[in-house]
Amino acid sequence: MKSKECVHCGKCTRYCKFLEKYKIDIGNMKDHEDLIYHCFLCGKCTAVCPMGIDGREIILHMRQKQVQKNGGKMREKGYDMLIQEKQDYIFANYKNQTKNSVLFPGCNFPSFFPKATKQIIELLRKEAGIGVVFDCCGKPIAELGLLDKENEIIKRIEERLEKAGIEEIILLCPNCYHFLKPRLKVKVVSIYEKLHELGLGRKLLGKLHIFPPCPDRESLEILQDIRVFLEEKPEIIDSAQCCGLGGCAGGKEPELAGDMVRVMAEEAENTKNRIYTYCASCSGNFVRKGYLEAEHILLSVLGLTEKPDTKKSIINRAKTKYWRG
Repeated sequence: MKSKECVHCGKCTRYCKFLEKYKIDIGNMKDHEDLIYHCFLCGKCTAVCPMGIDGREIILHMRQKQVQKNGGKMREKGYDMLIQEKQDYIFANYKNQTKNSVLFPGCNFPSFFPKATKQIIELLRKEAGIGVVFDCCGKPIAELGLLDKENEIIKRIEERLEKAGIEEIILLCPNCYHFLKPRLKVKVVSIYEKLHELGLGRKLLGKLHIFPPCPDRESLEILQDIRVFLEEKPEIIDSAQCCGLGGCAGGKEPELAGDMVRVMAEEAENTKNRIYTYCASCSGNFVRKGYLEAEHILLSVLGLTEKPDTKKSIINRAKTKYWRG
């Protein structure tokens, strides 16, 4: 459904910090083009809308339209470095690929968890002869509304995988997983599905409190793969709207991004529960914003110990270009 179907009930405004701040609803976003890059694209408005309006798609379309009107280039300022790195990923590395199946760590997991990345690569190579390719899935570019660049990225990845005879990619990142799965011809599986298939990983005891990342929050598809490693059904944490990095909006709305993390941290402190996530971006931003107790569930499943490296994340990412396994 489109924004014209909005009945202006105000529910999305009550549940979204961005809409609440500017006292608007998803139905009148068309009158606020200046705010389209302030939205976190978290999907909260869609989840609560009684009319089934997809607010995320509305704003993403508005971004695409603005870029199209500007000759295919960003009109909004402040994203030059991101575009320069991601549009033709400068740290891409296909030197360690194998036929049939490869690990695709994405950008942020190697950035925040460089030691764990290396350990996971070595584990999959040892146990199943699986190689690795480093590339950006293209979601950051897509979320900026650069549709032509997005299509170029997908085509480039597809051609590289096809040339190497790769039939399956294993994703660590939920953003990569949900972005690439409907776009690629090759089979896309989560790391948890692959670990279970290979008989790797340990069972985590007790009731875990898990904060699902935005792309997996509606379907909980990846969480279903994780469930085989959990002793009990997890408690889903939904008090925080987003980790603060969604939609490339954190730079526009740093206070809102910080508030989102504080809400979750306060709940964890009040309930005395440690929060688990399965997104490196979430884990990294939680630590960067001062919440140090969040744990990445993949590391726990594999018995690895590493805190997100927020100080050298770019350096860690750059090193993947020269990885030789």
